[in-house]
Amino acid sequence: MKTVEFNLPTKIEAGNGVFTETGAYLQGAVKGKRIFIVTDPGIEQVGFVAKLEQILKIEGYVTKVFNQVKPNPKDADCIVGGKAALDFRADAILAIGGGSVIDSAKAIAIIKSHGGGPQDYAGRDNVPDGVAPLIVIPTTAGTGAEVTRSSVITDTDRKIKFTIKAVQIAPVLAIVDPELTYKLPPHLTASTGMDALVHAIEAYTCKLSNPIADGLALQAMKHIYPYLRRAVKNGEDQEARYNMMIGSTIAGMAFSHADVASVHCMAEAIGGLYDTPHGVANSMFLPYIVGYNAEVEIEKHATIARTIGIAKESDPDQAAANLLVNEMKQLAEDISIPSFASLSEVKEEDFDYLAESAYNNGSTPSNAREINKKNYLQLFQKAYLDN
Repeated sequence: MKTVEFNLPTKIEAGNGVFTETGAYLQGAVKGKRIFIVTDPGIEQVGFVAKLEQILKIEGYVTKVFNQVKPNPKDADCIVGGKAALDFRADAILAIGGGSVIDSAKAIAIIKSHGGGPQDYAGRDNVPDGVAPLIVIPTTAGTGAEVTRSSVITDTDRKIKFTIKAVQIAPVLAIVDPELTYKLPPHLTASTGMDALVHAIEAYTCKLSNPIADGLALQAMKHIYPYLRRAVKNGEDQEARYNMMIGSTIAGMAFSHADVASVHCMAEAIGGLYDTPHGVANSMFLPYIVGYNAEVEIEKHATIARTIGIAKESDPDQAAANLLVNEMKQLAEDISIPSFASLSEVKEEDFDYLAESAYNNGSTPSNAREINKKNYLQLFQKAYLDN
């Protein structure tokens, strides 16, 4: 019997149109009026940042925008952002964007409060108290970072990713508005949506799963899977967008209280080396890890198949698990996830390094099935040759 701790320090405001109430929500979440906004050029270009500044100005807030976040957030950019937030004398950090923006904002909040660089706080529980409060407005239905206490940053010198895990960087407030995803292009809807599905599947199947996280993970799957193809096909399908956004947030709660596993280990390996967007990388490897794990962890994979409605209760576990493996590959194809081999930067001579990097990832021990460097190498080769 497992002892379970579940701590969600984030207040969630979720629903269509809640973005317009951001100023009012901040009143009870932070002290002070100086808000340092972290975003990226794309989010700024679509007008979300200007609208946000107008909303906050009405409530008397003073803002400064930092828009230097890149995909797979970089350590150097976080240091620049942390110093800028300190110079601005920010009372709070507000992230508006996808997972890269949110992870950057978490690192910026630490650096603003305690100095140094992101690597100084890598690992679990290495962040001192007194971090600047963080408010998060996600613009993709993918990472669930609005409710997690982790930040994944790229070490640009070593070309690897590292993770900061600490409850101190959990956002104090998440404003989850599906309407912000309506204009997200199909390829980003696809990759971020698969990312959310990965979070739910790995939270449920990993060795650190627990009854509370399991319930959240299964519920997240019910929101994500039936609506992912619809959201990709029609970005303004309100029902699909609502369910994807809510499902992504629930999946974030699930994996942050369990763990991710080998899909993320492989994805972060190629993200560190090739700078591959995280959602795309996760999407590429999900079918292969599901297939690898389902060979031994049959019951849980069969439960997933029944939960998302592709297997019947009467189907034997093995048959249900097989259906899941096939459907994960079909789903990726249907929503035009690019293949691993299609990445122009991929070189077979890198596979040994990638396998080593994946194996050394802190989430490797959490994978449902024991996995070693040789297994990772075989999976990279399989993903490459299958396409």
